Amino acid sequence: MVMAPALAAEQPVNVTTDTQEYCSILGARLSVLPEAQLEPARSIGADGRRLCESGHVRAGVARLRSALRLAQAAAAH
Repeated sequence: MVMAPALAAEQPVNVTTDTQEYCSILGARLSVLPEAQLEPARSIGADGRRLCESGHVRAGVARLRSALRLAQAAAAH
């Protein structure tokens, strides 16, 4: 019997979770970026934090990740 190699062994999988803890991690990462104070990253990040705090974790994580991408892009320029 020949078994196919496990896909997980070939490529690591990056798993994220939609939890309050992950919201906190993203918020902390965003807060140390000076570019996070620039619009639109500031507004989107604030919206993400509010959503996480009000229990809308999935939407909050999405907004925080968007804010991080915007802040990182601004830092690259």
